Amino acid sequence: MGQRIQEGTQEKGHRQLIELLNELRVALPGVQVLFAFLLAVPFSQGWERVTPFQKDLYFASVLASAAATAFLIAPSAIHRMDFQRGDKPRIVMVSNVLAIIGLTFLALAIVGVVCLITDILYGQSAVVAYTSAIALLFLVLWYTIPLVMRRRSGGRACQTRRR
Repeated sequence: MGQRIQEGTQEKGHRQLIELLNELRVALPGVQVLFAFLLAVPFSQGWERVTPFQKDLYFASVLASAAATAFLIAPSAIHRMDFQRGDKPRIVMVSNVLAIIGLTFLALAIVGVVCLITDILYGQSAVVAYTSAIALLFLVLWYTIPLVMRRRSGGRACQTRRR
């Protein structure tokens, strides 16, 4: 087995920040496309026929998408504002929380859009089934699996940190 090289706090913070920013590059185009789509919806033909529920759901989805954008871009802004001040471990910790919140708002926005489109296309009978399926998909893939993995490896992670 190869010898493990010990990372210093700053090196580890730098590596983790790079990893986080690279991960955000995956999420940001999705939230930007969704936000652009939502901005165009009220100007499309037939918008005047939507119900009050659909208008409220649309607006909630726009707000969730805007919040997702703010939270997912915040780590880059924080890194720029605090550049080369030796705070990388703290930047990583704060940015990780912001990214998780941003992904939560993105999931809410996508679920809201699925609910809206399903309601417009198929009516209320299909809304519960399709919206619940998409919400469950996000819950399992984005939260349940990572939390289960974290719980299963919890002992090893704690032992590694103590060394």
